[in-house]
Amino acid sequence: MNYPATNLTNCDKEPIHVLGKVQAHGFLVAFDPPTSMVLFTSNNLQSHVGVSPQRILNRPIQQLFLLLDNQGDGTSLLNNILDAKQHTLEDVNPTPILIKNRLYDMISHISDAIIVLEFEMLSADWEAHLHNLIGSSLSKIINAGSLDETIAEAAMQVHKLIGYDRVMVYRFWEDGHGEVIAEVRDEALEPLLGLHYPASDIPKQARELYKLNLTRMIADVDSIPAEILWADTLLGPLDLTYSTLRAVSEVHIQYLKNMGVKASFSISILHDGELWGLIACHHYQPRVIGYKAREHTKLIGQVLSSSFQYKAEQEQKEDSLAYMEAASKIVMDMHRKWDFYNSVSAGKDILLKVTSAGGAAVIFDGKIYKEGITPSDEQIKALVVWLSDIEMSNIYYTHCLSKQYLPAQAYIKQASGMLSCTISKELGDFVLFFKPEVLSSVTWAGDPQKMIEKDSLGNFVISPRHSFKAWSEEVTATAQKWSRAEINTVVKFREDVVHLVNMKSLEVRKLNEQLKATYAELDSFCSTVSHDLRTPLALVKTYAELLLERYPDGDPELKLYLNRILKSEQKMETMITELLAYSKQDIEVFTKEKVEVTPMLLEIKMETMASFKELYVEWIFKNTPPILGHKILVNQVFSNVLGNAVKYSSRSINPVIVIDAIENEHEVVYSVQDNGIGIEKGESEAVFGIFKRMENSKGFEGSGVGLSIVQRIMTKHGGKVWYDSGTNGTSFLLAFPKN
Repeated sequence: MNYPATNLTNCDKEPIHVLGKVQAHGFLVAFDPPTSMVLFTSNNLQSHVGVSPQRILNRPIQQLFLLLDNQGDGTSLLNNILDAKQHTLEDVNPTPILIKNRLYDMISHISDAIIVLEFEMLSADWEAHLHNLIGSSLSKIINAGSLDETIAEAAMQVHKLIGYDRVMVYRFWEDGHGEVIAEVRDEALEPLLGLHYPASDIPKQARELYKLNLTRMIADVDSIPAEILWADTLLGPLDLTYSTLRAVSEVHIQYLKNMGVKASFSISILHDGELWGLIACHHYQPRVIGYKAREHTKLIGQVLSSSFQYKAEQEQKEDSLAYMEAASKIVMDMHRKWDFYNSVSAGKDILLKVTSAGGAAVIFDGKIYKEGITPSDEQIKALVVWLSDIEMSNIYYTHCLSKQYLPAQAYIKQASGMLSCTISKELGDFVLFFKPEVLSSVTWAGDPQKMIEKDSLGNFVISPRHSFKAWSEEVTATAQKWSRAEINTVVKFREDVVHLVNMKSLEVRKLNEQLKATYAELDSFCSTVSHDLRTPLALVKTYAELLLERYPDGDPELKLYLNRILKSEQKMETMITELLAYSKQDIEVFTKEKVEVTPMLLEIKMETMASFKELYVEWIFKNTPPILGHKILVNQVFSNVLGNAVKYSSRSINPVIVIDAIENEHEVVYSVQDNGIGIEKGESEAVFGIFKRMENSKGFEGSGVGLSIVQRIMTKHGGKVWYDSGTNGTSFLLAFPKN
């Protein structure tokens, strides 16, 4: 019969659950429940029971029980097992049996519908020893203070319970390597606390077994394991996943021998279903731990797992609350401002408080905002391109960015660690948190790279760090790891931000639909007004021309007025034509020209005051530089704004209109200030809305179209219009780009 072999090249793939051997301190028998026929047995049956395996193989299991049951015919033992199979075999584990005047525990489990019976020699002093310790052990672990104290207490209680020379708590890190984080040992032993061990020390398949079988004992590394014999070569190898006697890989046995260990025992520590670590125990003499003792230590591991989760959450709770508070402030500000970028950039380093990062950056809508210590803008842009291209979840984090993204080697001091929060990968919108490099030294138990050597004969042999002397390695380009509290906070923060951004997108779509409808109304209005205006204008022009023809030698003042009427009619006709074309998007793209504003303003003043004959207005012209724009449309902007200024200050005692401008390298900003009725705070949405008028303007003539047209024209110019209003009037500001 051939079980899978192992060598130095396939250690990580070795099928350790079907090695086909059991440890020498016990024996194994497995039978088929329907037929009761024995299918497997270990070849050390003779030394334990005094019966050769051939007398048992392929025969009814009752024959074995008849030999084992000194008080009867073996039927009661078999019935107990078969009855328990209907529920769980754990109910009958362990069953004490006296074999050849030696006490054994019989332990049962099911493997692929086959009942496996394992018999372990038991020390008689275990029972009393356990009753004295187990209750107080659990109580001390549960009542320990911090997480570190809980872990240390667990190691101490396991040490008292099983009496091993060394008990360690061994934690697995994200990359798979392990670290001894707690240790209880005999004083004569060299300490291993703080040492790191490479991931290859415990292969992947072994870790999977640790998740299924929570305790594991190796009683004597120097004993020769017993092979499992098959009743039929057609049978496959017996799966020993849940076996307590399962023999150990030769690789691991050699590993323990190199350490000078004679017996080992381990207890799995699980967290969220994954293997968080082990309580690893070493003894420097062979030692068997009874089943009940192993079950009690398993309970300690389970209590430690639960306690670990609870206390870890408690210790992170304070940090989590602080992170969440900072994130909530940003989200609340977003609700008020309806703007993610401005909400983040408005607070003083508020984004840094969302985690313990040293720097943070927001890349949103083509803009970059940074806080703290970060890479440069160009480096961040390149990083965003990489993040957009790789396959990753919405939250991506690493404490060693340069290993994942080589260009990050240029800024490891600022950003060795990164936590990325994706708002929109398609648009390149991200929130990035950075942690600086933390230089550290990791002490390994021997050189972690040195696993295989040649012996004196030139053969390759397993040599996992002969002396296990401390071997230090300087660790660079790494940052403090991201905590679960930080990651959870950023996950929630992203959900809130994405929700608000989506809400805003929906609102923008609604506004776009409303804007389309408004533009359609404006187009219709312009068409109607232009048609209705052209008819009376034509009559005005006709009558003015008739008067000039009829009285060629008439009063000079009359001629002046008639010519002014014709000039104004021509200007109005041109303006109507241009505005109508503009409303139809015929001037979607236009050529800007230099517009001299001073003469334009003087002409608008004269035309405006002609409509208010009885009114005296003080006009103050300050700086009025030229601008770039479409002359007709710019004239329309100033006509509307100046007309409103005169109209809404006409009831003031001394109306004053002040026109001024300031320049910078990018734009010219005109201001038109009046001392009129002002604009109330709650009317901001109505100011530029088409056909909308303010409450305090109801006594003045108007249609509610002028400022809507002004805003549209300014937008077409790439500029903007806004206002500042108080009890002393209103100031409208018009920003015209210089290019």
